[in-house]
Amino acid sequence: MTNALSRLLAERDVLLTDGATGTMLFNMGLQAGDAPELWNDEHPDRITALYQGAVDAGSDLFLTNSFGGNASRLKLHNAQSRVRELNRKAAEIGREVADKAGRPVVVCGSMGPTGEIMEPTGTLTHAAAVEMFHEQAEGLKSGGADVAWVETISAVEEYQAAAEGCRLAGMPWVGTMSFDTAGRTMMGLTSSAMVKMVHKLEHPPLAFGANCGVGAADLLRTVTGFLAENPTIPVVAKGNAGIPKYVEGHIHYDGTPELMANYACMARDMGVQIIGGCCGTAPEHLAAMRDALDNRPRGDAPTLEQIAEALGGFSSASDGTGDAPEAPARRRRRRG
Repeated sequence: MTNALSRLLAERDVLLTDGATGTMLFNMGLQAGDAPELWNDEHPDRITALYQGAVDAGSDLFLTNSFGGNASRLKLHNAQSRVRELNRKAAEIGREVADKAGRPVVVCGSMGPTGEIMEPTGTLTHAAAVEMFHEQAEGLKSGGADVAWVETISAVEEYQAAAEGCRLAGMPWVGTMSFDTAGRTMMGLTSSAMVKMVHKLEHPPLAFGANCGVGAADLLRTVTGFLAENPTIPVVAKGNAGIPKYVEGHIHYDGTPELMANYACMARDMGVQIIGGCCGTAPEHLAAMRDALDNRPRGDAPTLEQIAEALGGFSSASDGTGDAPEAPARRRRRRG
């Protein structure tokens, strides 16, 4: 299937995606507990500014403001009947920004987890999950999204349901999981197991990888696990801008633009083809990443020790794949 993203992947070695959605919207006035997706209707100017910030910083693709736009999550705000409408509007705003960019920019329809636990551990059935993702994908497609972008998934069963939902909508897709529990997803999946799972899907993603999690160092350790399996599908790295700290009543991420530029080049040198940021990543981080990717020469793939030295170490000794030697400890580095 040829589309805007697959064409860009064929033309370029590395693509830069966007940064944080939630962080930026909170900075614009979103309150804890509010549904960001309602802003697609109530404050389209702010969503335009969100997308434009990524494009102006040099992103080749950006994600829509629709992470929690499924029926299960919107039900918490009595908006479950507005799934298609809110997702369509998220994509329409994105389409308008991308089409004015003067260069190819891909609109990716963000789809996050349902927020429910799937059978047999929980009560959400496969069929119900598929329908939630299908409904959301149809809304994003009708608004002009080029691809669906499934992110922050922790369970294999939910990832598989998302794949099926995208297939039913006729949407190409990208899918990332969050490895935030000692190198594994919350539901216990390892990086190597994800690669095996992805390659068995009937409707495989255009690219797969990891997002969010703990910090940039942990994410690149997960990427090392992906690449060790020699995947045939491009890899995505979308790491947080450092580690969250609670400062004066707000969550602040301590990653500097310099740190994220180093992270981006390390990911590139490892062989990652789509690189971006997650929580805490602002346009200034993206601009530094763009400049570094464009102007720093390629190098050898970094070792785990080099990753730890540059990005602050790992949050756990284990990479999640089994017994492991003690990992380099996380430590602060002074930056002039």
